[in-house]
Amino acid sequence: MQLQFFVRSPTHQTLTVTLESTQTLTLRHLKSSLLPNPQSISSFYFALNGKPFSDSTLLPTPEITHLSTLSLLPCISGGGGDGGATGAESRDCYLKMYSEKKPDKIDPNEKRLGQWLNCALSYEPLREPCVIDKLGNIFNKEALVEALLGKKSPKEFRHIKGLKDMINIKLSMIPGKQSDAADGAMFQCPITGLEFNGKYKFFALKNCGHIVSAKALKEVKSSACLVCHKEFVESDKMVINGSEEEVAALREKMEEEKVKTTMEKKKKRGIDVVDGKKDFGKLEGNEKLENGKKSSNGGVKKFRALDLAPANATKEVYASIFTSSKKSDFKETYMCRSLPLGRN
Repeated sequence: MQLQFFVRSPTHQTLTVTLESTQTLTLRHLKSSLLPNPQSISSFYFALNGKPFSDSTLLPTPEITHLSTLSLLPCISGGGGDGGATGAESRDCYLKMYSEKKPDKIDPNEKRLGQWLNCALSYEPLREPCVIDKLGNIFNKEALVEALLGKKSPKEFRHIKGLKDMINIKLSMIPGKQSDAADGAMFQCPITGLEFNGKYKFFALKNCGHIVSAKALKEVKSSACLVCHKEFVESDKMVINGSEEEVAALREKMEEEKVKTTMEKKKKRGIDVVDGKKDFGKLEGNEKLENGKKSSNGGVKKFRALDLAPANATKEVYASIFTSSKKSDFKETYMCRSLPLGRN
């Protein structure tokens, strides 16, 4: 049985090569039989459907079968990998490509541990005494007080004005864990033993400051703290490092408490507040306003300088200081200004 192959030369001529089924032939021998100049053998190569083949390839192969068409193509120097420039891109493209660093991907576990094991302000490991704000962020008290005294609080913590905006908390240390340990959680729920590492939800009880897990409050139905047995109400529970929705609810509650406190202060000073605005009350009966104050008599008492004259001063002399105390006797016309006798 004979095998036939077709070879397309660089001059676009098609040649036919016939082999016996028992005969083998390398592409190098085939190339030397087609090219008259032996020195040009290394300058050409065979390819099938764009795939190049080495000179040591034997015919036939599983890829080069009966009636396959081989292309004899010249080797072109350059094209990459030889140190030459392609000319396709400018130098600025390469500089820009390597100068722009992609942001590192943040491991969600590392972010979670950093939020629960470290102070939200100084990023140092939590150590007692600790406090939380009214949004559930947890701090080292010393770092937060120093920031308030130095007026260096970040924008996201500007709602903390002083000690009244902090809630002292009591964390339960894991037995056998040292306070200066740098690996893993150091605190736990005193009831269930769940670690304070962000995998579980924790609540702070504002009335006593104890930190307990949500699982403990759910399993043990009680209106008293499970640690110190102090009574608390539902509003005393504050979630630690809550979700966006929980933080938004805490922020709304904080704003409502701020408005309520402001209204109570104004009421103590005798100022009624209606819908957030000052209200000095309504006038009833014969009450009138005298210089911003109510008067019980029917008339309105006007302000006069004579009423505030010093004890040893003559009222007429004191009143003459003010232009509004005495009407002028001088008259002016459209022709001239009238002057008193002795001044003209």
